[in-house]
Amino acid sequence: MLHDRVLVSQDGELGERKSGGGIVIPATASVGKRLVWAQVVALGAHVRQVRLGDRVLFDPEDRAEVELQSKDYVLLRERDLHAVAAQPTENGQTGLYL
Repeated sequence: MLHDRVLVSQDGELGERKSGGGIVIPATASVGKRLVWAQVVALGAHVRQVRLGDRVLFDPEDRAEVELQSKDYVLLRERDLHAVAAQPTENGQTGLYL
């Protein structure tokens, strides 16, 4: 990986999903702009805010797909990431609140 590039794996996030009430939403359903979570699998030398194994949030329209050893990955710049998921604390909470 070069410069500020981040390679992520989506883990099947693009398929159908369930709403909070249990309704199944098919992958073909038309929804507004939706960000996607993925796990970081490789980093460039100049990436500063993300570590291997972090879950990151990004816009699936701003991506470049690549296939390595028969598995699909997404290649992003660090500046294209919107958020990094917080690690759980020792009591199981993320430390985030509204």
